[in-house]
Amino acid sequence: MRILHTSDWHIGRSFHGHSTLEALRGVLEAMTAQVREHEVDVVIVAGDVFDSAVPAAASYTLLSDALRGLSDAGSRVIVTSGNHDSAARLGFQSALLRDGIHVVTDPLSVGEPISVDDVHGPVHFYGIPYLEPALVRHLWDGVEVRTQAQAIAQAMRLIRADQAQRPGRSVAISHCFAAGVAATPGVERDIQQGGLDVVPLSTFDGPDYVALGHIHGRAELSARVRYAGAPLHYSFGEADKPRGSWLVDLDADGLARVEWLALPVPRVLVRLEGPLDELLADPRFTHAEDAWVSARYTDAAPQRDPMRRLQQRFPFCAAVAHAPAIVREDDGLTYANRVRASRDDHELIDAFLTHVRNGVGASERESEIIREVISARGSEDAPAKKAVAEAPA
Repeated sequence: MRILHTSDWHIGRSFHGHSTLEALRGVLEAMTAQVREHEVDVVIVAGDVFDSAVPAAASYTLLSDALRGLSDAGSRVIVTSGNHDSAARLGFQSALLRDGIHVVTDPLSVGEPISVDDVHGPVHFYGIPYLEPALVRHLWDGVEVRTQAQAIAQAMRLIRADQAQRPGRSVAISHCFAAGVAATPGVERDIQQGGLDVVPLSTFDGPDYVALGHIHGRAELSARVRYAGAPLHYSFGEADKPRGSWLVDLDADGLARVEWLALPVPRVLVRLEGPLDELLADPRFTHAEDAWVSARYTDAAPQRDPMRRLQQRFPFCAAVAHAPAIVREDDGLTYANRVRASRDDHELIDAFLTHVRNGVGASERESEIIREVISARGSEDAPAKKAVAEAPA
C-alpha cells in the first residue's frame, strides 16, 4: 500500500497580513498531481486543516476542492483534527463529502480503525483527533488525563488493544508535540512544549507507521515515526525548512520504504541584513527582489520610512526591524543627567535624540531645522514676554 503523509495545511492563515489561499491552492494542486503520478492509495492529513476554529467561507471552498481533487486522483483520504481546528465544524464538513474521504474528529472514535485492503490484506488506520485533556478526561473512567502526554498514551492503549484483535498492518495518526523535535518560535502554537505535555516517543510503539502533525518542518523521530510539516511556509522562522510530504510504502510485513516528495515553493522567503542604503542599492541583494523579505537594517539610528523605501525595491518585503550593528554603551550618564547638563533648548533636543537613537545626535540638517524652530518659537513668545516685563508691579 502506498500512503502520502501530509499535515498542517492551516487553510485561511495569513502571512504578515497577506492571504495565502491562492498560494496554498497551487501547492495542493501540485500534491494532487503527485498522488496521481505515484498512484497513492491513501492520503493522510494529520491535523490543523484550518488555521482558525471559525474558518471563512473561502477556506471551506478550498478544503472541499482539495479533498475532491485527491479523491479524483484515485486516493482515499483520512483527515484528523488538530489544535487549530474546530472539531465540530470540521466534522460537519465530513457529512458533505463523498465516499472514500474520512474526517476523524470524535474522541470516542479512538481505537476504531478505518480499514483499507490491498493485495496483502487490510491496513488499519487509527486517527487520533486532537485531545484537549480538560475536554476528554471524563471519557475514560479511572484514567488520569491531565496532560497531552497522558491523553495520547490512553489513545494508544486503546489502539493497541484493538490491534491485538485484528490481523493486518496498522498506521496511527496524531497531532501533538513529541519528544525529539524542536518547535519554531511563534509557529507551533497552543500546545505546550515543556514538561508534561511533551509526548514520549515510546508512546507510539506498536503501529507500522505513525503520521504526526503540529510541527511545521519535516522531522524523522524514528524510521516509522515522522512529521511531514506544513505544505507552505507560514513564517520566516520556517524559511530553511523544506516543504513536502512523506511517501510511505507498506508491504506484507509492514513498513518497506519512505521517500520525501518535495512540493513547489510559490515564493521563497529571504532574510536580509545590512545598512539601509546597501539594502536599497547593493547588487548582491538582487536575488531577493521577487521573494518574501524580512529585512534587518543595521544603521546606528532608526531610518525614515524604511518599509516603504524597501518595498520600492522588494515589493514583497513583509517585515522590517532595526538592529544596530553597534549598540552604544552606557557612558555612565543617565538621561536625566544629560538633560540637566543641557545649556539651551537646542542641546536639550540633541540630548533627547542621542538618548533614543543609540548615541546618534542631530545631523547637520536636523540641527538647522531645530534652530529655525527654536528661533521662530522665540519670536512668537517675545511680545508676551515683553508684556509681562512691562506690566506694573
